[in-house]
Amino acid sequence: MLWLKYEDRLRIFVGVTDNGWFDFLSARQGVDEINFWQPGGNRQFRALQPGELFLFKLKGQRNAIAGGGYFAWSTMMPLAFAWAMFQEKNGAASLDALRRSLIRLRHNAGMDERDFQIGCVLLAHPFFFPEEQWIHVPDTFALNLTQGRGYDLTEPDGKRLWDAVHDRLTGQAMDQFLVDSARDERPDPRRVWVEMRLGQATFRSMVASAYDWRCAVTGERVLPVLEAAHIQPYAAQGPNAVQNGLLLRADIHRLMDEGYATVTNDLRFDVSRHVRAEFENGKDYYALLGKELRMPPSRILWPASEYIAWHNQHTFRR
Repeated sequence: MLWLKYEDRLRIFVGVTDNGWFDFLSARQGVDEINFWQPGGNRQFRALQPGELFLFKLKGQRNAIAGGGYFAWSTMMPLAFAWAMFQEKNGAASLDALRRSLIRLRHNAGMDERDFQIGCVLLAHPFFFPEEQWIHVPDTFALNLTQGRGYDLTEPDGKRLWDAVHDRLTGQAMDQFLVDSARDERPDPRRVWVEMRLGQATFRSMVASAYDWRCAVTGERVLPVLEAAHIQPYAAQGPNAVQNGLLLRADIHRLMDEGYATVTNDLRFDVSRHVRAEFENGKDYYALLGKELRMPPSRILWPASEYIAWHNQHTFRR
């Protein structure tokens, strides 16, 4: 769960949306998170803060806003990794189908690219309107825009979009918004509390990109052996939050989950004496004992002390 508060400013982004992507996802039930991909893969999306609204504007004659979701994170990742994380929540039935759509939009359909980097805008709690509820695109949205544009909710068009979405989602996804601890008939977009529950694929992608695709303990960079680990397990009410995650090599992850390793309060790697006692081995792991973990550049994304304390108290074998 992610809680954020915005005062005086809230934005909506209206993104130009591939019609096939929209049709594929809108036909599915219970989709809790999605990857709104950007085929170019050369620029990270930075127009929104987590919790703000991202809306889908369909192309061509359909030219209307047909749904949206709550912005969670943006990153760039290899196509194969995006498929491994989100699979059909990428808006395609298979990796090959996703690759074909991307190559078509990258204007290099003649190239046999097996893997390439794409931009990923990760959205939580997506919603899709029936056609009779599609929203008129503001006149200020230029038809030649290829990616989209943002609207400040203090502006007339931004406020109209907010009201239109709110009217369609009352009692549903718009219940993510809590105002001054009480529900209003029409929340004031200048003062909003946002409650957003992140899905597992979004969590894994956020942790991987926050740690720059490298194991926090070993520095390993081979993606197939890296895993996003919960410090306090999800099954034990640990949240899908970067501050409750570490990117780890698969064997280090398993050691953490089984209680044979942990993280200390000063963010160093610790190994239980039970590794040697039970397996008469473990020298490679003891060589990492006391090693300082590689942390994300932003301190706000570092592991939170309460999750480290939980792991040391409930999981680690002393």
